[in-house]
Amino acid sequence: MKHFAPRVMAIAIASALAFNAAHAAPAPARAENAYLSQADAMARSARVSNVDYVLDFTLTGKENFAGTTTVTFDLKDTDSALTIDLDKATVKSVTVNGKQVTPAYNNWFITLAPQDLAKGRNTVTISYERAHSTNGEGLHRMVDPVDGRVYTYSHFEPAAAHQMFAVFDQPDLKATYTVTVNAPADWHVVTTTRESNIADASGGKRWTFPKTKKLSPYNFSLHAGPYRVWEDNSGKYPMRLFARQSVAAQVTPADWFRYTKGGITFFENYFGIPYQFEKYDQLLVPDFLYGAMENAAAITFAEGGFLYKAEMTAAQKARLAEVILHEMAHQWFGDLVTMKWWNGLWLNESFASFMATLATAESTEFKDAWQAFYQEDKQGAYNMDQKVSTHPIEVPVPSSANAFDNIDAITYSKGASTLKQLRHMLGEEVFRKGVHNYLVKYSWQNAKLEDFIGSLGEAAGRDLSKWTQDWLYQAGVNTITASYSCSNGKIKDFSLAQTAPSKALPTLREQRVQVGAFKLENGKLVLAKNVPVTYSGAKTAVPGMVGAACPDLVYPNYQDWGFVKVNLDKRSFDTARTTLGGVDDPLLRAMLWQALWDGVRDAKLPLNEFIQVALANAPQEKDYTLLGDVLGKVTFSKYYLDAMGLNNAYSRQTTKALEDMTWQGVVAYKGNDNFQRRWFGAYMSVASSPEALARLAGMLEGKGAEGLNISQDQRWAIINRLNRFNYQGAAALVEAEQARDKSDTGQGAAIAATVVRPDPKVKGEWLATVEDLKTKLPFSRVRTAMGAMYPVEQHKLAEQTANDRLAKLPAIDKVAGPVFMRSYANTMIPASCTPQSVQRLQRAADSMKELSAGTRRSLLDTLQEDQRCVAIKKALTAPKS
Repeated sequence: MKHFAPRVMAIAIASALAFNAAHAAPAPARAENAYLSQADAMARSARVSNVDYVLDFTLTGKENFAGTTTVTFDLKDTDSALTIDLDKATVKSVTVNGKQVTPAYNNWFITLAPQDLAKGRNTVTISYERAHSTNGEGLHRMVDPVDGRVYTYSHFEPAAAHQMFAVFDQPDLKATYTVTVNAPADWHVVTTTRESNIADASGGKRWTFPKTKKLSPYNFSLHAGPYRVWEDNSGKYPMRLFARQSVAAQVTPADWFRYTKGGITFFENYFGIPYQFEKYDQLLVPDFLYGAMENAAAITFAEGGFLYKAEMTAAQKARLAEVILHEMAHQWFGDLVTMKWWNGLWLNESFASFMATLATAESTEFKDAWQAFYQEDKQGAYNMDQKVSTHPIEVPVPSSANAFDNIDAITYSKGASTLKQLRHMLGEEVFRKGVHNYLVKYSWQNAKLEDFIGSLGEAAGRDLSKWTQDWLYQAGVNTITASYSCSNGKIKDFSLAQTAPSKALPTLREQRVQVGAFKLENGKLVLAKNVPVTYSGAKTAVPGMVGAACPDLVYPNYQDWGFVKVNLDKRSFDTARTTLGGVDDPLLRAMLWQALWDGVRDAKLPLNEFIQVALANAPQEKDYTLLGDVLGKVTFSKYYLDAMGLNNAYSRQTTKALEDMTWQGVVAYKGNDNFQRRWFGAYMSVASSPEALARLAGMLEGKGAEGLNISQDQRWAIINRLNRFNYQGAAALVEAEQARDKSDTGQGAAIAATVVRPDPKVKGEWLATVEDLKTKLPFSRVRTAMGAMYPVEQHKLAEQTANDRLAKLPAIDKVAGPVFMRSYANTMIPASCTPQSVQRLQRAADSMKELSAGTRRSLLDTLQEDQRCVAIKKALTAPKS
């Protein structure tokens, strides 16, 4: 029940505010800081309604832009001041209901005095200038180093619209937006609606856009620049794709339009509601903080995730399809119906993740999307849910500063997994009907979790309150184990045992799974019995298994219906280790690989024994999707070996064996681009011996490429690897490659290849840049440097600054914002897989209690992972020194 306490408090606050408003009592003054608290947001939306914005922007391509916001709204009372958000602007004038007033502005919001406001309809006009953002929020500006062209785009989630215009920047004050923009003559301007007029104007063109439908501020957007445009009008809605001129050759519009058109058809059919916007624009933008963003009808995508200087692999296309469909699902679930406050953000993301996987499996060529979801998304959720910093899916969010504190694999993938589980429990059609009813009932409104669950429960005719409490308000992943005995070759008794992760997380949940029992026949695992069962509590009998042939392997979450960690019984675990190659079903094979890897991470299966299994079985893997997962585990095995600091005959022999295996995969798949590139990526991740580095260096000169097309991206990856291990002449390669690749990605790759070098002087210079919060270097470059600073094997270099970095953490956290700290805390907190490192992190965790929530969480996670690494090292049965 402890998770309900903040919700009860929030309800109490809301009731008090409503009472006060009704009795003409003034609302409390808003806190003077950069963020909006939930209490202040609720107080404001209790008074303000029917909001309309008229926005006028003047964009020149220079570092500053000008804007005028005219906001019209209904006000319930004039008993107290009202604030409107505007970040770090130079305010030129403020007019309230036709009267010019002196701005009361603190760099975060403008305060409108009660005497200037009217009960009923009000109009406020604010003119201002502001610098463009360079950190990926607000109205971001980027100068393309290739041709000097300037590009801008907006990003407002969670609460950064006020970095571009004056606004009530909270999701439950939906509004319409009518936009005009003055921009240079060669620019395109893109927003939620399609332009109604483009006219000549002083200094360029004036773009006029019709009024939008009602949107939360974070769903509105505006993007402008000399973008290259592709159009496709073959579908129900006109589609456009935008990208910078200098990267246009890397764009494959046919793929984008194919997945987009198929997705719209799928979602319109599934939801039973037409797409609500008149056009579908998608923009590839530089320096983006995240993967993509669901701005209504003008979706943005990070260039780095979707632009390649070689033909896309099947895996890259699958990723493109899934992200396109994720953002598309948000056009209904998020844009049409929006959460009331940021504690509901998980539902947006979970639902979009679930629907994107479903749509990918059913509307694209990637029919194994659920297998990919299990291997990638779901494993991330399992890992996150086993961390000390795990949290419920639904958590209180006291302020906009905390909106992204818990945006992680639990928010996206555990939430999506619980929805998948709920769909199995309720039935596919009942679930779809509940979603349809929810979207119809709350269209163009804000809704809460109970509204969504209520729609599903009503469709199913059942009370989902306990399910909601157990799954959404309690943290942690449960473990199930099959317990059975056999007599005369038959199962005598069979039950499922469910355990909770700890006394602190005691919840045992109800869910529906399939129990699969397998027999070994001629070296193959054959399904002998499959029983669906709804289990709950500590022990659930499975009578349907009694009398079946005594199995060689039992998997109690067959076909991945449930969100649960599987602990294989001893007989099954031994079978899994020895018969991976005898499993025909790739999803079951993936699950057995994962069971072994869980054994490594739980320090129950020695890492060296897992590596032996991988060396024997990975080369036999013919499923492309699963091969990516297996090779990822091979790469992580090498990471752990390097993290442990082993420098002995065993580590050298194992490195050589992993290099040989992955290179043999490269050679074996010559002519099969998808598989060969997958094997080459693994080879790049394990290559560290002098021989392997020499081979990579030769490939830069066209030697021994085995048919691989060494693209510009791969050239930089090779150069990075050579610099990371201080290969002779590697530093000069960076400078030479920069001369031939002057692109934005080339500049970033050059920084990474420089910073990654094991050179104390270089490290010191770049560390000073990272810690200089006033640096003029774009934040995207600072993030790149952070990520390259201390690779796992550079123990001694990392230790030179480790104590100092940890000591500085509170001071940096205090002055840097959450955007900076999300990157800094995840890359710069030192850990070296030693008992001493664990003790150092423990002392920091014990003393640094005042860190921001996100930074403290990163510190605790780093400590736990360091403890895990030490335990994995201790469990080794190979030589440790």
